[in-house]
Amino acid sequence: MILVTGGAGFIGANFVLDWLAASDEPVINLDALTYAGNLETLARLQGDPRHVFVHGDICDRALLDRLFAEHAPRAVVHFAAESHVDRSIHGPGAFVRTNVEGTFTLLEAARAHWSALPAAGREAFRFLHVSTDEVYGSLGPKDPAFTETKAYEPNSPYSASKAASDHLVRAWHHTYGLPVLTTNCSNNYGPYQFPEKLIPLMIVNALAGKPLPIYGDGLNVRDWLYVGDHCSAIREVLARGRLGETYNVGGWNEMANVDIVDTLCALLDELRPDAAGSHRRLITYVKDRPGHDRRYAIDARKIERELGWRPAETFQTGIRKTVQWYLDNPGWIANVQSGAYRDWLARNYGAREAQA
Repeated sequence: MILVTGGAGFIGANFVLDWLAASDEPVINLDALTYAGNLETLARLQGDPRHVFVHGDICDRALLDRLFAEHAPRAVVHFAAESHVDRSIHGPGAFVRTNVEGTFTLLEAARAHWSALPAAGREAFRFLHVSTDEVYGSLGPKDPAFTETKAYEPNSPYSASKAASDHLVRAWHHTYGLPVLTTNCSNNYGPYQFPEKLIPLMIVNALAGKPLPIYGDGLNVRDWLYVGDHCSAIREVLARGRLGETYNVGGWNEMANVDIVDTLCALLDELRPDAAGSHRRLITYVKDRPGHDRRYAIDARKIERELGWRPAETFQTGIRKTVQWYLDNPGWIANVQSGAYRDWLARNYGAREAQA
């Protein structure tokens, strides 16, 4: 059994779904169900005994100790985090609490559990911490891509809180011997992403005929990683990664924001034509956000060299799958926009939660 934190969020839920599609190993899924946690994403697992959902906070040490004692997971995969830069600018306290205090609390609970295991159990245990490329700061147009040895230079409250959590994980390995692994990923996209992030926001707004807001000149560059590829990379690192090591996970897809939006408009023009004309007419440039990093780029050669992992999707194949998913799932989008997804816990998981 593994313990997944944040398993009702975008990447965490995709990971849980992929894990249980490929394996019968059960998952304890701990999520606080803040605004971006959506149990409706996990609807297909309702009644599946391999999936035990627990509504709770990683800052709750007593709860963590109970879960470790009752379920004795062989590994922790730690997704739980506040993750939106704009929200971190307006409310940094929640990011410090979840990303720093929460990671600390989880590390301590995992250390107590691991320390009490027999030798074979200690040898097999893993704590995999999922982080971001934003901890490395901003790159110039000609700078080499981020490697695992790049100095940390976080520029937003979000990236600073994730950098702090990365340092805690490293310290718990070097000080206490906790068997940790860290992954730093580039921008994810794919099904079930909360529509505050660039790609789902543009899709949802375009379908509604609303403006497609692009920050600044639109030339901020990110590397884009299909969420299914990210999940496969995490599975590889969990299974075969070297203890104490960091692995950068990227899609080899550097693109400017304006080019992302243009690609989305072209796909929507093809797959869902609008009688009013091309969706490009909706593109609107807005004031840039404070401290907006100019460019991120991931050098993912280490994970390829050591573990043989490469992304299966190109940006062209991944973005087409993503747009088609949003076109095929208007109910999921409507429930997110209306807030009805928050009722899913009471309607569908109340009994399961009480038993967890």
